[in-house]
Amino acid sequence: MIKRLLASLSLALPLLASAQTLTVSAAASLTDAFKQIAPRFEATRPGVTLRFNFAASGVLLQQIAQGAPVDVFASADQPTMDRGAAQQLIATDTRRDFAANSLVLIAPAQGAAPAALADLAQPQIRRIAVGKPASVPVGRYTQAALEDARLWAPLQPKIVFADNVRQVLDYVSRGEVDAGFVYRTDAEIAKDRLRILLTVGGHAPVTYPAAVVADSRQAALARDFVAFLTGAEAQAILARYGFGKP
Repeated sequence: MIKRLLASLSLALPLLASAQTLTVSAAASLTDAFKQIAPRFEATRPGVTLRFNFAASGVLLQQIAQGAPVDVFASADQPTMDRGAAQQLIATDTRRDFAANSLVLIAPAQGAAPAALADLAQPQIRRIAVGKPASVPVGRYTQAALEDARLWAPLQPKIVFADNVRQVLDYVSRGEVDAGFVYRTDAEIAKDRLRILLTVGGHAPVTYPAAVVADSRQAALARDFVAFLTGAEAQAILARYGFGKP
């Protein structure tokens, strides 16, 4: 009995030793695509499990700065990753752009719908959902676009700030606001509950960088995941969710 127990333990210990968890903090807009990418990556690394933390990019970077145990950071914009590099929170030589997106104006399935950005100033548009520019990249893209159209200041009384892009999506799809700004990929997953009105310009290109976190305890594996994101299999999944090439 004891011999059998020892034998089973001797077989289990290598498996336990090889089991690894890779923690990835990723922008909220990557939620659906990354959940599809996870099993594909895990299949190439037996014993590896991906664990995700999805939130606004600025919030994620703050968590990393405060010591959260993270191995890979994937941001929805370049400035947030730039701040990570400036604070020496990422291994800069591992930084790779892996996806692109676009900013769109959306409205609930029913009700008034602005045909142009200028129409947001009309009285029937009372509430507009926007990501918080200080921490949410889609909010910064939105602010830049509205400033370019000279609408940011005039629209301030109407703006409802959201903690991440998915919260903007929820506000619009539930009809709690009259319009909102999200990425096209987010709008596509809820297009049965809202209308995509127009693609918005006047901002920096929406590109997604990923990098290994400087304090990662799984640095080699984290590098493999960043590389995997730029490979054909992950790129095909990202494309199915509407992401473009960077």
